[in-house]
Amino acid sequence: MTMSAHPDSVRAKTALPFPPGFVWGAATAAFQVEGATAADGRTDSIWDVFARRPGAVVGGDTGEPGADHYRRYAEDVDLMRRLGLGAYRFSLSWPRIRPDGGAPNPAGLAFYDRLVDRLLEAGVEPWATLYHWDLPQSLEDEGGWTSRETAFRFADYAETIVARLGDRVTRWSTLNEPWCAAMLGYARGIHAPGRQEPRAAVAATHHLLLGHGLAMDVLRRHAPAASSGVTLNLYPVSAADPSSIVDTEAARRVDGLQNRLFLDPVLRGSYPSDLHTDLAPLGIDELVRDGDLETISAPIDWLGINYYRGYQVAGTPLPGSEPAGADWLGVPDVHFVPDEAAPRTDSGWEVQPSRLTECLLRVHREYRPIPLYITENGASYPDVVVGGDIADTDRIAFLDSHLRAAHEAIEAGVDLRGYFYWSLLDNFEWAEGYAKRFGLVHVDYATQRRTPKQSALWYARAISLNGLG
Repeated sequence: MTMSAHPDSVRAKTALPFPPGFVWGAATAAFQVEGATAADGRTDSIWDVFARRPGAVVGGDTGEPGADHYRRYAEDVDLMRRLGLGAYRFSLSWPRIRPDGGAPNPAGLAFYDRLVDRLLEAGVEPWATLYHWDLPQSLEDEGGWTSRETAFRFADYAETIVARLGDRVTRWSTLNEPWCAAMLGYARGIHAPGRQEPRAAVAATHHLLLGHGLAMDVLRRHAPAASSGVTLNLYPVSAADPSSIVDTEAARRVDGLQNRLFLDPVLRGSYPSDLHTDLAPLGIDELVRDGDLETISAPIDWLGINYYRGYQVAGTPLPGSEPAGADWLGVPDVHFVPDEAAPRTDSGWEVQPSRLTECLLRVHREYRPIPLYITENGASYPDVVVGGDIADTDRIAFLDSHLRAAHEAIEAGVDLRGYFYWSLLDNFEWAEGYAKRFGLVHVDYATQRRTPKQSALWYARAISLNGLG
């Protein structure tokens, strides 16, 4: 398989064509795929330290070996080329580029030089994410994202990267999923750095967003022609009973914490007024200084949306419901209600393609017009290699249904310009270790052998058609 044009004769056979120039890609993250955690001057990130904590990660897994992408990047780029990917969304490793948060590391920067050059030679556009959760542990020891200073250290790190790669990389994202970094890392403690401090999670939220704004300023100064944005994980939230006051109030609070807490400061320049009330006991108003929201809301060129499922919530317990965890600040009375009719992935996540359409339409209708990209969407399944083949029909069905949902949003007027499947490769899935497989390409961690799954071949055909047949 090779990258190809989309002649009219091919388009004519495409039942659901996507717009010309639609970006077809796949995504990974540095800590999840690179391995080589002590190579060439790299020092510990918060995830290296967290993974060593007994019981923190399934199976006691760590960032070694990952998918050994640090050493096998050329092989992986060749895979991308053969699948016809138009773009590769990857993140850069802060502790590899500025070990211990200190001076730039030439060897670490050289790796990303090699990766970017190889991508460009293969005709695959590099989409670089500055931060995908791998804060240097030394900065966590100084307070991590609870410290305002970390936002400025992040801007310094961003300047090192953009000054080096900005002549070749023209697509940048500042942050990936700040909700997870703040709430799972500092409130619930199931992600690095493993803290369970609600006030710390609120501080981390604001400082991550401030870091985003400061990094956007760096990008505008050093790569003014680049197209830059931020990536948020958005979850449509609905009330179990729309006629119930307690259920609609539960939905308001959860939607506020998951979605509006990030969308509003970035796209409207303010935190939602109702969240000021909800989070005032946790110090949100003490964090915001003059000029912060202007920095956070500096114009972005596009918004990345990571979508996996939606939430249905109730204000009281219902049969089968689960109470909100510590990551949901100040909502102990909220319960999450399962969608019993939805199939589930190997992670136990409900498969809800229609809610992707809902998510895209919500941003399109409620916020200012802005190009959107689906920067992550994918599913884990218990893939098994049989005779050298992986018949992951569940993943193919997932891809097909979600791409159809994306197409429906485009038909409704959403300016959706691309789709990145999560993930290109099986990899280290955070607290799940190597227990879950999201990849289009199977990785045998003992041998690092890559085997494209049937879903990879299906996706390659969609790319060649620029749509669904």
